[in-house]
Amino acid sequence: MDIPRIVGAGLIVIGAGVGIGRIGGQAMEAIARQPEASGKIQTAMLIAAALIEGIGFAALFTS
Repeated sequence: MDIPRIVGAGLIVIGAGVGIGRIGGQAMEAIARQPEASGKIQTAMLIAAALIEGIGFAALFTS
């Protein structure tokens, strides 16, 4: 494996981690503001996190 691929893989992992972290943080803020909507917020959060993780895996394995 050459250096650009290693750096690219690292950036993919960092980007996915930051994205999922932001989704989690924003979801916690939304739940704190509207606790009655926590089920819908958690569902949307999990779907978005799964999509980001899937895109990250796809990009990681194609590089």
